Amino acid sequence: MSGHGNPIPMSSAKCGPLTGTADVPGDKSISHRSLILGAMAVGETRITGLLEGDDVLDTARAMRAFGSEVTDHGGGSWSVHGVGVGGFAEPEGVIDCGNSGTGVRLIMGAMATSPITATFTGDASLNKRPMARVTDPLALFGAQSYGRAGGRLPMTIVGAADPVPVRYTTPMPSAQVKSAVLLAGLNAPGQTVVIEREATRDHSERMLAGFGATITTEDTDEGRVITLTGQPELRPQTIDVPRDPSSAAFPVCAALIVPGSDVLVPNIGLNPTRAGLFTTLREMGADLSYENAREESGEPVADLRARFSPDLKGIEVDPARAASMIDEYPVLSVVAAFAEGATVMRGVAELRVKESDRIEAMASGLRANGVEVEDGPDWWIVHGRGHGAVPGGAICASHLDHRIAMSFMILGMASDKPVSLDDGAPIGTSFPIFEPLMKRLGARITRGDAD
Repeated sequence: MSGHGNPIPMSSAKCGPLTGTADVPGDKSISHRSLILGAMAVGETRITGLLEGDDVLDTARAMRAFGSEVTDHGGGSWSVHGVGVGGFAEPEGVIDCGNSGTGVRLIMGAMATSPITATFTGDASLNKRPMARVTDPLALFGAQSYGRAGGRLPMTIVGAADPVPVRYTTPMPSAQVKSAVLLAGLNAPGQTVVIEREATRDHSERMLAGFGATITTEDTDEGRVITLTGQPELRPQTIDVPRDPSSAAFPVCAALIVPGSDVLVPNIGLNPTRAGLFTTLREMGADLSYENAREESGEPVADLRARFSPDLKGIEVDPARAASMIDEYPVLSVVAAFAEGATVMRGVAELRVKESDRIEAMASGLRANGVEVEDGPDWWIVHGRGHGAVPGGAICASHLDHRIAMSFMILGMASDKPVSLDDGAPIGTSFPIFEPLMKRLGARITRGDAD
């Protein structure tokens, strides 16, 4: 069942060519950070192109609860009147972050070095996800956390009254953990240092610098060392949110496997810490090109053109690329099902602790639809059947996971028989226009089970 309403069964059937322009929503990672940093600045931050999915709207509500004035002006245009670093008020009620691991972890970091207390909860999926990866480093600042067994939500965070700066090496590649520590470091004196052995998406570093924080990044033998000077006065910004590469992945991948397709996806953020999927697809033989490359709001942007690619080949995906495409492995596995040979994905243990166990969820659904999959603790292999050879016909479980739900809808567009989904409601957390957008391109998605 969805965390935001009743289940919505869906099915997706084989369709004709997908053609046209796919205007996907704003980047989810940047949208969350725009609201949070806007709330920590002094003055009014203006945001255009904000993703208005459930996850980001939950973050907007949370910033209001902490005392910031957040206004929706319509059409993706928002303003945030910030309260300054260390200026958060204690919320009167419980902060419900819905399905968003990014939202709850970043907000915990942002409030952890202020002398206030806040209680966080989420939907059934979020309440199963591990929070100790964030609360452990926040404890080094002096924050205290009280949650359910295993460090899970609901959880109360008691912010540090006298925070101290920390030096922290992330135990796993996680932009959420890194960002939570950096946001906590904003209200700690001196310098907070985060060391990551594998580089993860760097939106927080770019945006902190844009808001006026003193932050440096250096590649060393230890890894990437990020140093933030605490207690700045953040300056309000005007932010034009680029479109989300993780959302773009769905129309792009659909175009590659549906015969005759030619889809343009404009204005996609191509930050090198996010673009691993597109590099991987091209290595598999995808007809995928970048057009009109440029820079907007400090982020590299281009238009993506994806065309049907009947000769896709399975490859071994470089494990070093995992952090730059961790959210895209589910839909990559769908493309791999239509490739010739095995696609091997290693170093992806993080997929086991996302909104669902994404390896298990995709492996089970692909097997049910006639695709052979092997999997282990931090790896999986999809044995592709080649173009036009995936049987389909199964009902798949979304596990309250938006990316699992959308991936199976893409699978159905090129399978022999329709692919059904027990609940498509979670799609609204990140890509609320997914269904009408794909239908405009030519997809056959219907509400209810397939006939």
